[in-house]
This record gives sequence, C-alpha cells and structure tokens, in this order.
Amino acid sequence: MNVGVQRGAIATVQVLGLAVWFSMSAVVPSLRSEWGLTAGGAVWLTASVQFGFVAGALTSTALNLADQVPAPRLLSVSAAAAAACTVVLAVSVEGLALAIPLRFLTGVFLAGVYPVGMKLMASWAQRSGRGLTMGILIAALTLGSTLPHLIAGVGSLPWRGVLLVAAAAGVSGSAISLLLVRLGPHAGPTAPARNPRYALTMFTEREPRLVNLGYFGHMWELYALWTWIPTFLQATGAAEELPVPVGIAVFLAMGIGGAIGCLVGGWGADRYGRPPAALAALLVSGACCLLSPLLFHSAPALLLAFCAVWGAAVIADSGVFSTTLSEVADQRYVGTALTAQTAIGFALTVITIQLTPVLAEAIDWQYAFLLLAPGPLAGAVAMRVLGSRASSTAPSPHTK
Repeated sequence: MNVGVQRGAIATVQVLGLAVWFSMSAVVPSLRSEWGLTAGGAVWLTASVQFGFVAGALTSTALNLADQVPAPRLLSVSAAAAAACTVVLAVSVEGLALAIPLRFLTGVFLAGVYPVGMKLMASWAQRSGRGLTMGILIAALTLGSTLPHLIAGVGSLPWRGVLLVAAAAGVSGSAISLLLVRLGPHAGPTAPARNPRYALTMFTEREPRLVNLGYFGHMWELYALWTWIPTFLQATGAAEELPVPVGIAVFLAMGIGGAIGCLVGGWGADRYGRPPAALAALLVSGACCLLSPLLFHSAPALLLAFCAVWGAAVIADSGVFSTTLSEVADQRYVGTALTAQTAIGFALTVITIQLTPVLAEAIDWQYAFLLLAPGPLAGAVAMRVLGSRASSTAPSPHTK
C-alpha cells in the first residue's frame, strides 16, 4: 500500500481519536456555571485522564499489547472505546461523581491510541526519514488535543454538543484505522513472548535511559502548559483585547503553532541529528518558561506571538524522543518501550497539572509557569550528554 496514504491515514486517526482528550478542559467555563465547578474540580477533570492513560499504558506494557495484538485493530478499538466514554458523559452525566471515572476510562483507552500510533508510523519510515515522519504524527496529536478548543470557540454549541462532536471525531478515527491502516514494512520482528520486564530493562541501557530522561523533562512542562494556558491568558487581562477569542487563540498557538513545531523538529532531527534537534527545542521552551512573567503584561499581539513560539517549541521535540527510542530500544519490544516511556511521562504530568494552579494561587499566575522550567532544562542536559557520547543515534542526513 502507498506509504503516503498510510502515513496520512495514521495521522488522521490521531487527530480524530485524540479529540476527546481535552474535550472537558475546553468546556470548563460552561461547567463552572452549570455544575458549580471549582478550580479543584477542573484539575481533576484533566488529571483523571492522565491517571487513566498511565493505568492503561502500564497494563499495555505488562501484557505487551502493542507488540502482541495487531496494531491497527488495537488502535481502532481503543479510539472507539474512548469516544464511547465521552458520549456517555455528554448525554447522561450531571456532575463530577460520574464524570471523573468516565474521564479516567477515557485515558485508559487513549493509551491504545497514541503509543500504538507511534509504532505504526515508525513502521512506515526508514531511519533516514523517521524524524519527520514521527513529527507528522505528533503534529496530528497536537491538533487533535487542541481541536476541542476550536470546536468550543467557533459557534455557540452547548458543552454537551462540544463533547458529542469530539466523540464523533473519535468514532471516525476508529473506522479509518479499521478500514485503511496497516503495519508497515519497517516494523521490528514480532515479540516472541511477553516480556513486561523490558520496560525496566531498557533503563539499564545508556542510550534508552538518556532518551527517556530527556522525554521526562519535556513532559514535566508540556501538559501543564496545554492545560493551563487558557487560564494564564485570561489572567493577563489582555484576553478581551486579543484578536480572537481565547479558545481560538489557544488552538492557533498550541495547535497550529505546535503542529508547525513538530514538523520543524522532525525535519531538524533528520537533517542535524536527534539530540541536537531535541536540545534546541528544550532550550527554547525552557527559555519561554523563564520569560513568561516578563511577557505577562505585554501587548496582546506580542503575547499571542510569544505563545505561538512557546507552543511550537514545547512539542517540537516530542517526535524526536519517540523516533530515537524506536531506534535504540530492542526492536522486538519497540511498542512496549514507547508505551512504558509514555506511561512514566504522563505520570509526571499529573504532578505539574496539580501544582501549577496551587502555585498560581500562592504567587499569582504571572509566575506560575516558572514551575515548569526545570523540566526542559534537565532534559536539555540529558540530550547534551546523549549528543556527545552517543552520536550513533543521530544519523547523517545522507544515510539511506
């Protein structure tokens, strides 16, 4: 089957399947009035998905699902199940008591969408072009994750309608996976038997360990920024003066800007090597964390431009980490390695998602994102070490 068609199909499934991820975050303003939602409740609507994703990823790792079950089928079933949870929430839930368990289950099923999509995309790319290929996948994840903000920002759908549209996108992604997606010719050999210990074994190997440390620093920042950037923008006082509503501003900066960053990061990984590309993105996003207090009271146009740069940098290295791990891990357990990496990374996101509003309440939103700076800066150190001692993970741009 045509390589371009397969890559396009896998990316489309990611955009549609992951639309349910931040669907509740996008409708928090409506829930504040209808449910009397507090700041703590809003935190749990997001954190419960992260917890669910971790639980699903750990279960998948223990069972080696990504290496034992046909990947297109696993992707399809997972996307459909996540969408089903969202439909139930939209049509029959009236408060947090049922919303949080359903969001947890949504996260469990999303663990069969994102990591499996990475394995599938990697199977359709040779090493020399895998960075850009994985960048396309992460761009799709970025657009899918921010899509609910666009749905909520355009028109006047009630919050239940926003969830139903996101769920319909997930069902469409499931159908595309089932009908069109196939495992590519560059997939590693099928795992001979279950080996959940590889999730720990890979940390005894220097290159996978450094790649994972870089990824964990990246994740310390990423989802807390995505979760709280709308609140940050509202707190600046410039929200009413932005050229577009806050929801659309978030989609433009984090979604469109992030997608562009993913493509540039993937291209840079193929052209200049994996560690240098990740290092550059980490340094830029870390600098944005440190500069955020200074830009807090800037002009609306400058603030939006700053967020666009941040949105591009914060996700530009994600595909680079996935690419590198898919190359340095045991090829029989690439799916397990990627799933374990994301499980631990998403567990870290729960910490910063919870702590960011606590810090904001103590010292104001102007300084809250300083909490995120240590992550990308620590990740940059890991990538500097990997670049200097493991140059074999950064192939020449002319490698075939």
